[in-house]
Amino acid sequence: MSYLFKENRPDVTVSVQDDDTREGAAVEYRHPAIFDEVHQEPVDLLPNMSVDVNGILKDGFVRLVDFMPRMRPTGTTLDYAIVQAARVSYGAGTKTHRDDVGLIRHLLRNKHTSPFEMVELKFHVKMPIFVARQWVRHRTASINEYSGRYSEMPDECYIPEEWRGQGKNNRQGSEGVVEYEPSQSYEDPSLPLHLIEQANAEGVAFQEYKTRLEAGVSRELARTCLPLSTFTEWYWKIDLHNLMHFLRLRLDSHAQEEIRVYGCAIDAIISKLFPSTHSAFRDFIVESMTLSRLEIDALKGVEVEFPTKGEAAAWEEKKKLLGI
Repeated sequence: MSYLFKENRPDVTVSVQDDDTREGAAVEYRHPAIFDEVHQEPVDLLPNMSVDVNGILKDGFVRLVDFMPRMRPTGTTLDYAIVQAARVSYGAGTKTHRDDVGLIRHLLRNKHTSPFEMVELKFHVKMPIFVARQWVRHRTASINEYSGRYSEMPDECYIPEEWRGQGKNNRQGSEGVVEYEPSQSYEDPSLPLHLIEQANAEGVAFQEYKTRLEAGVSRELARTCLPLSTFTEWYWKIDLHNLMHFLRLRLDSHAQEEIRVYGCAIDAIISKLFPSTHSAFRDFIVESMTLSRLEIDALKGVEVEFPTKGEAAAWEEKKKLLGI
């Protein structure tokens, strides 16, 4: 179902009384309609969209709740809002779809970011707390999170299907798979089945949480025993420019897998809403690379000595990607 403006007119006229003019005179202020250039009625894009990604880390999800602007001309995508914002710098500017795509690519290629800040998106996300603590490091968004003080925490934990080993070169990363079994079994018939099947630590933690609540301990203190694998939820609102920065980091192969799957889900949503922007984003940001002065010298055949092991390792990785 689409919501159309009730009146199809090219502009809006507002009459106001001006005290400095003769009695009864009116001054007209003409506000051009947003979609005047394409001469089409604007429609609400959200009602006809299905933009939920469920089953992330089994119980998690990403759901697009709202975005701004909601209204756009029939037959266009939300890329239109970015082009429209950019055109205000120099008037009407380009007119065709091909010109629009070229303008978007020009903006991203040359890091003209303000037009992308004119678009905002609001997501409802459910993820483990340890993922949320990485996520919240991106401080350019508005967040409202599920409160363990006001509400009882759900009996949901993320248990990895396999246990990765500690990275040998990356101290904050992982690699390979290690064999791991809980040190002792823990089964309590009073626990839900999905908790009995969980690893020992999670099952013990949730039983202790329930015991504290039943004893009258406040929710804000009872929760202190819960593990970082407990699921939480929040509403997350961010503009497109900062969202692309988030995705650039969280789609990277060095990002932790458990947050990268959320990045992939959001990336898939963005590709449907902003196809031209997403294509340019992949070309100029996600699948591109930046070369340092020393790396450029190395490409020219100059003998280079990198000052740190990290820089040398990064250059070797870039050479593999470049096929040299």
